[in-house]
Amino acid sequence: MSSNNNNSINVPEARDAMNKFKMECASEVGVDLKQGYNGDLTSRQAGSVGGQMVKKMIEAYEKSM
Repeated sequence: MSSNNNNSINVPEARDAMNKFKMECASEVGVDLKQGYNGDLTSRQAGSVGGQMVKKMIEAYEKSM
C-alpha cells in the first residue's frame, strides 16, 4: 500500500501563520501545546485542537460570503 499523505504546506510563508493559529486554537480549548513534538497529547486533546481550527476556518469563510 502506498501512502498519499499530502499534509504539506504549499506556501512556505504560511507555516508560521498556521503554527500561530494552531497555538491560539489550542489555548482556546485548554490544551497545553508546545513548540515541536507533542506526542504526549491524547487523541481527544489533539482532536479538539483540530476541531477548533476547522470551526474557526468555517466561521471565517462564512463571514466572507
